[in-house]
Amino acid sequence: MPLFHTRKIESRADWLDPDGIKIYTISAANQPVDRQAYTARLNVLKGEKRVAWSITPAFVICHDGANARYLILAWWGNDNELFISVSAETASGWVEDSSRYAVCLWDLEVIWHERNVFVDTMYCPTPKLDAYRERRITSD
Repeated sequence: MPLFHTRKIESRADWLDPDGIKIYTISAANQPVDRQAYTARLNVLKGEKRVAWSITPAFVICHDGANARYLILAWWGNDNELFISVSAETASGWVEDSSRYAVCLWDLEVIWHERNVFVDTMYCPTPKLDAYRERRITSD
């Protein structure tokens, strides 16, 4: 019997952080995700990375996993490379440790969609950041 079960993935056109980062949520329990529970960690990560967020195509996944919360911050740079930071909320707080935490197969659905949107809107003769930020995955 397979372990995989579809998880609720959500995003809306107005789900942008103040710098224009697209926001997605994934829920193992198929319940709405409290995006505010991830805001402080997102702000810390943005401050640590040397990225001009307001002009960079980027997205974040707030993932209520089966055993923990995961925050996946991803941004495009160097023309066609996707940089990814994964944090998990532990008993002692948020941790970013690539030897312990990585994207999972549910996150890959969003990442694949974002790859295709990036190709269509940014990695083309006339890049359009607004168009990139408007296009979202739909769970329907």
